[in-house]
Amino acid sequence: MKQINPKTGRVHTSYAMAVTSTGRLASSDPNLQNIPIRSEEGKKIRSAFIAAPGKKLLAVDYSQIELRLLAHMAGLPELQKAFRENQDIHTQTASQVFNVPLDQVTSELRQRAKAINFGIIYGISPFGLAKQLGISRESAAHHIETYFKLYPGIQDYMERMKAEAREKGYVTTLLGRRCFIQDINTKDPVRKNFAERQAINAPLQGGNADIIKKAMIKLDRLFKEQRLAAHMLLQVHDELIFEIEEKDLDKATPLIVNTMQSIVQLSVPLVVEANVGSNWAEV
Repeated sequence: MKQINPKTGRVHTSYAMAVTSTGRLASSDPNLQNIPIRSEEGKKIRSAFIAAPGKKLLAVDYSQIELRLLAHMAGLPELQKAFRENQDIHTQTASQVFNVPLDQVTSELRQRAKAINFGIIYGISPFGLAKQLGISRESAAHHIETYFKLYPGIQDYMERMKAEAREKGYVTTLLGRRCFIQDINTKDPVRKNFAERQAINAPLQGGNADIIKKAMIKLDRLFKEQRLAAHMLLQVHDELIFEIEEKDLDKATPLIVNTMQSIVQLSVPLVVEANVGSNWAEV
């Protein structure tokens, strides 16, 4: 109740633009970017965020944007082909890493492959992957080694980013923004390892942040130009949430989807998923 603004009767978060090293917007007071999406408690919290009468909430989420950026920036023909053909990346990875036919990939194997795909982006170690998947360190190391053999360009990209950070003190996002990497040349192995993981991930997470900010700016202008009763409520990492009058929903939805998908040109398609509901839990 203390978070409700007496003038609007709503909860308003604050966004900081220069807090994170990658350029992601950071939500605070209250932090609305950390509300769980799958737990029952999280669903109950989200169900309390309700669209005003006569309006709907529209959530539009970039699909696997950091993996798509990796495919583009690292120049990975296999991943690029998979994204162009709209294949399920996690199922394909599971099939290749675990050596099973595509039609025999179970949901458990797909989840393991998903952990590997996203773990690689964050420079995950065999120890970290083993802990996450509940497997031995040797098995985790084998999975990572197999992954790098499947996508040799990823390791080249990682070494290139680490070398760039060591030389310049920063890495650069797709749109040319610099992400400074502290401790990249330290002799402390723990801090250096962390800095190297940052160097690998910052162009991807930072590129994601640049893309979604660019989309936000353009959409704000388009809403005004087309006099749509639509406005942005929240940005939650890869996702934008809008409140739109029902009469404008059919016009605003394709405008938002097309704008977000075409905001930059990559060697792979940018894809978004859009969902409508009366409260945040429904979208």
